Amino acid sequence: MNVLGIVGWSGSGKTTLTVALLPLLRACGMTVSTIKHAHHGFDMDQPGKDSHRHRVAGAREVLVVSSRRWALLHEIEGPEPGLADLLARMVPVDLVLVEGFKSHPGPKLEVWRPILGKPPLWDHEPGVVAVATDSTPDIGSRVLLPLNQPEAIAIWIRTRVVTSV
Repeated sequence: MNVLGIVGWSGSGKTTLTVALLPLLRACGMTVSTIKHAHHGFDMDQPGKDSHRHRVAGAREVLVVSSRRWALLHEIEGPEPGLADLLARMVPVDLVLVEGFKSHPGPKLEVWRPILGKPPLWDHEPGVVAVATDSTPDIGSRVLLPLNQPEAIAIWIRTRVVTSV
């Protein structure tokens, strides 16, 4: 599977860009999945619902199924799984967009907004191959992409990142 990391500081627009890219890539016939890293705990379950009750009672995994979707909730005992372990659990697709996981070894697109006042990641993250921004920084040999033009970014992804479609 082709994997592209979408990295950047909190508030830079990673999720906004990912959500804008998904329908553009799907419109080209690509199958696309996402992985979103959450730095803080999260809960998809609702207290009082049966699946929540199962989990709280001690189930290691709870699989919730309906006629429209299914979700597997897995309780972690030990270290957080790495990206390779998570990718191995996914159904093969043309592209997986990974939001977060800055240190994974694959190619990454950095979303950078100078207005945040945070330093760029491309200086110390060797996997950053392109930068989507609303300015024109000196990014060396990396590809500079217009953050507010997701269509241009989708074209770059289709022509430079995805190799098997």
